[in-house]
Amino acid sequence: MDAGELLERYAAGERDFREVNLEGAFLGGANLDEVNLRESSLTRAVFTGASLKQANLREADLSHSSLQGDFSQANLISSNLTEANLTAAKMAYCGLRAANLTRARLTSANLSFAILNEAIMRETNLSKANLTEAFIGRANLTQANLEEANLQGANLTSAILIGANLKGANLSNAILHGVNATGATADKADFSKAKLNSANLTNVKLRGANLREAQLAWTTLRGADLTDAKLFRAKLYWSNFTGANLTHTMLMDATMDKVNFRNAILDGTIFPQGMDMAAVQ
Repeated sequence: MDAGELLERYAAGERDFREVNLEGAFLGGANLDEVNLRESSLTRAVFTGASLKQANLREADLSHSSLQGDFSQANLISSNLTEANLTAAKMAYCGLRAANLTRARLTSANLSFAILNEAIMRETNLSKANLTEAFIGRANLTQANLEEANLQGANLTSAILIGANLKGANLSNAILHGVNATGATADKADFSKAKLNSANLTNVKLRGANLREAQLAWTTLRGADLTDAKLFRAKLYWSNFTGANLTHTMLMDATMDKVNFRNAILDGTIFPQGMDMAAVQ
């Protein structure tokens, strides 16, 4: 099948085209809402400006394709989007569970309320993407670029963020329990009221980050750089700051029971009023 035949049959009312081969097809600007292309081969296809709202692309191969269109509410579960171009794509409420988005480009894409649990997003570019209230639990975001992304209220429970770039990202009210963000960079990111209990933040850069009222109980921040970070009213039960840099870090009114500051740099650190500093040393 070629693109012309697909469009002709679609215009005639047909919607089921599962398992077709449309490698390299040009479908730019096409209206293919609710089309069924499940398990189809669409590698290197062009969908720029196309509309595929509520389309079924489950398990389709869209690797290296140009997908800067409207995929709102589309089913992309277990699809292959390796190195696909989804710049500024509309993907609100998309189903992307277990999809492979390795090295895909999603700069400024709208993924609000999308389902991305268990997705593979290694080295994926999500800078300035809208991931508001998206479900990203257990996803692999190793070395992903999330600079200035909006993850407000997103659920990243047990996600892997090793070496990820979160500079200036908005993670306010996000759920990050159990995440592994070892070596990530999150300078000036907003984690206000985020839930980060039992997270691994070893060697994370959080310089100037906002962690106001964040939950960090049983979280390890060994070797983390929290210079100028704000942890006003944060919950830090049993947190581990061994070897961390807390220069000028604001800890006013934070809850700090059983916190470990062994070998931490505490130059100009502002502790809660009345705290027993002998216990810190």
